[in-house]
Amino acid sequence: MKKTKIGKNKIILLVLLILIILIVGIYLGKEILFKNNVETSKSDYNNTQIEQNNSENIENELSENNTEIVELFKEYYDEAEELLSIMSLEEKIGQMFLVRYPEKGVIDEIKKYSPGGYILFGRDFKNETKQSILKEINDCQNASKIKMIFGVDEEGGTVVRVSAYKAFRDSKFKSPQDLWEEGGLSAILKDSNEKSSLLKSIGLNMNLTPVADVPTKESSFMYKRSFGRGASETATYISELIKTMNRDNMISAMKHFPGYGDNTDTHTGIAIDNRSLEEFKNNDFLPFKSGIEAEAPTILVSHNIVNCMDENMPASLSKKVHNILRDDLGFTGLIMTDDLAMDAVKSYVENGEAAVQAVLAGNDMIISSDFETQRKEVLKAVKQGRISEDIINMAVKRILACKYAYKIIT
Repeated sequence: MKKTKIGKNKIILLVLLILIILIVGIYLGKEILFKNNVETSKSDYNNTQIEQNNSENIENELSENNTEIVELFKEYYDEAEELLSIMSLEEKIGQMFLVRYPEKGVIDEIKKYSPGGYILFGRDFKNETKQSILKEINDCQNASKIKMIFGVDEEGGTVVRVSAYKAFRDSKFKSPQDLWEEGGLSAILKDSNEKSSLLKSIGLNMNLTPVADVPTKESSFMYKRSFGRGASETATYISELIKTMNRDNMISAMKHFPGYGDNTDTHTGIAIDNRSLEEFKNNDFLPFKSGIEAEAPTILVSHNIVNCMDENMPASLSKKVHNILRDDLGFTGLIMTDDLAMDAVKSYVENGEAAVQAVLAGNDMIISSDFETQRKEVLKAVKQGRISEDIINMAVKRILACKYAYKIIT
């Protein structure tokens, strides 16, 4: 009987021991499994974080590269700033105007107000010769403390200020469309060389061309002045023409940003553009982008009301439009208004106030047919604190740097 009882006890103890071992084993196994899972989770988390950080770094790097804008005239900024530092406020403001050439009193105007330059029209070449115009412009340059831009609209075709007169050329310069039909792009570029040569020979250093607009109808106001083809073909034409003018040391002025389309004439009234922003991005902006990449020095802004950008102000007076040109298209050259005397502007602001709005919008230069009034209004706005002198300084720095770049100031 005793042996049996002892045998049973041994069996019970053995079973208990086995159970204890199993329980401990299960517990330890769970701990190890849990620990491994935690370590795996930590590793996965860390790897995910590394991937996310790398992705973010790449995106930031790309973003920085995309937004990094190289200033067009940057290599001339030091010289420009040195000259800027000794200029009076009145002289700085004068530099921001490209003035319609007056019929009389130009030397007194130059000495008194120091304009940035003059734009000449057909009347200024009538009854004149190459020699007389060159002498007149040289006299103006000699009277000016800071050498000036002298510009003209010599587009070819319907807009010819110089070649309209036999004293300057036997025949008028042809339109880009006619030249294309006769000899393609090479004919256009050869014609551009001849234009620049003629204009430089009589003292002019800016040609307010090319027209970068892409009208779609032959009946449109801007059609005859345009290249007359699609956006991509116009972009190629603009790029090659800008490069050619740069090689000839002739300041170009792409126009009319943000794209004239099929709108009416803003010389005589308001033109309202109802197209979508996508239409501009996919069509009208293409030639301007191409010209910017070709280092176009100046872009002229139209007076059109472009509803998708700013339904309240003409493009020339709209900060929103100028921000698109600077920030979205990356343009760092001179932004210039069309003539503020046009009826489309008069409908929105008084003449003197238009120049103030133009400066606040972001224009560097103002084409003006009422220089004395508009100059005075801008000066007044600066003294009142409505326009920061920093805005004036930045604009004038670009203007002076452009003059250095194109060897107007040496």
